Amino acid sequence: MRKIISIILAIVLIIGSILFAKYLIKNKKKPKPRVEKVVKTVFTETVNNTSIPLVITSTGNLTAKNKIEIYAEVQGVLEKTAKEFKEGTLFNKGEIIIKINSDEFYANLKAQKSNLFNSITAIMPDIRLDYPSEYTKWQRYLKNFDLNKSLQKLPEITSDKEKFFISGRGITTAYYNVKNLEIKFNKYTLKAPFNGILTESLVNPGTLIRVGQKLGEFIDPSVYEIKVAIKSKFKNLLQIGKQVELNNLEKTKEWVGKVVRINGKVDSNTQTINAFIEVRGKDLKEGQFLEVFLQAKSENNAFEVARNLLIENSKLYIVKDSILDLVTVNPVFENKNTVVIKGLENGTQLLSKPIPGAHSGMLVKIATENKKQ
Repeated sequence: MRKIISIILAIVLIIGSILFAKYLIKNKKKPKPRVEKVVKTVFTETVNNTSIPLVITSTGNLTAKNKIEIYAEVQGVLEKTAKEFKEGTLFNKGEIIIKINSDEFYANLKAQKSNLFNSITAIMPDIRLDYPSEYTKWQRYLKNFDLNKSLQKLPEITSDKEKFFISGRGITTAYYNVKNLEIKFNKYTLKAPFNGILTESLVNPGTLIRVGQKLGEFIDPSVYEIKVAIKSKFKNLLQIGKQVELNNLEKTKEWVGKVVRINGKVDSNTQTINAFIEVRGKDLKEGQFLEVFLQAKSENNAFEVARNLLIENSKLYIVKDSILDLVTVNPVFENKNTVVIKGLENGTQLLSKPIPGAHSGMLVKIATENKKQ
């Protein structure tokens, strides 16, 4: 009996302990977590709308305005000249740049000239008998005929009979064959068409040159052109003769150029127009990249901000009563790193540096910063 009572008391104690534990768990008060408010410090600038000059900027590389690619029109062995055919060699106008051996061709030219001379000589008796009034001019032509000089123009033919007679004897055909050979003979020697420099050399003396082979490149280093692409919406601002400023990418040197040509076609892919600017000056080289600054117009009541501050291309964060607010603005002009906008009132506190995770209604603390020009 005593053993049964002990078992019952043990069961009662266990049940009571479980119920008491549940009661304590149910009525336990959890302390509420304390949420600390994070207030970010932001940099702002005060909006001061003014008149801002709009400058169109673009980049491009220089190309010599006077430039020739040298190709062979005849075949032969390249000979040495007074100046080496090497990159960087300067040539004055009229100096020989390239000379190809023409001995064989020249011998053939003289042979053809000799045949022409013999053909005219053979018809002289007939001219004396049938066209006595024309004999003197043909005799004078033969007397001045020189195999070592350029062929003179045939005497002027004054009648149809004389023309038919001369053509029928093959004189006219022989004359133009010789003139054609003379023109081709001149292609064995290339002279500088202007003062310039050799920028590319692909052959050396002693090399066998073939027709159509590229030999090099020759430029005038005193005047260059640069092609820049301008957005079509600014096409009315482009004017031939308008001066533009240029500088190198390091911004250590400056030049002044002028617009010389404007393409009349808008690129359908980029919606830009190509403008060509002529520039002269020292320290300019073929292929050099330059920045171009074309003065457009001034935009009144506008403000300039960094491009990375724009949200969705037309919105900016401002600070009002220590709270961020996202407002819509009107971008009127874009530069490489900045945007000219309108629509903000003077005195507005504008965020001057982007904030990660920024959103409207965000609590912030202002630390003012002067705008860097």
